Amino acid sequence: MGAVPLNARDAHGPLTVRSASARDFAAVWALLMGLAVYERRRRQVEATPARLRRHGLGRRPYFRALICRRGRTPVGVAIYLMTYSTFAGRPTLYIEDIFVLPRERGQGAGQVLMREMARIAVRSGCGRMAWSVLRWNTPAIRFYRRLGAETVKAWVSMGLKPAAIKRLAASDEVRARRRRPRRAGRARSSAQA
Repeated sequence: MGAVPLNARDAHGPLTVRSASARDFAAVWALLMGLAVYERRRRQVEATPARLRRHGLGRRPYFRALICRRGRTPVGVAIYLMTYSTFAGRPTLYIEDIFVLPRERGQGAGQVLMREMARIAVRSGCGRMAWSVLRWNTPAIRFYRRLGAETVKAWVSMGLKPAAIKRLAASDEVRARRRRPRRAGRARSSAQA
């Protein structure tokens, strides 16, 4: 990681990308707040710089962060973690968040962040990189497609919020799926069997 050469049209200084250190987490948090505003989710944010630092650099880090700077100014951030594909039998680099300041978009910061994560994925033996993007974020979708990303239409994102997690964790009962009675005269296909 280090200085990344850019086009001659960029006269604002070189872009650098590196792993975030403890002193970077105020900037990481500020950039993530920019993402929250862009995604219209600022009121949902509970993270603090201290919590991010603890979870990103603690004894057992839950994620890794890359910070992109133009000169000394933070202009972009990427949060990623490793998951595992049981079918491929290889790790997956999952991108939780990537954000570049609006004034820096189209100037190379997003590409150097994605390139650095691709290099990490290659070094780690990953079978793929994966992330989600909001359906209305067409500029990001176009950017990812230019990098070679494909839309995965077969999958639907699912999740539990804190109240549902607690309810499920406290539950003792097992709910059996209700079976619908079969109509007379209809045979089950092999796909249903």
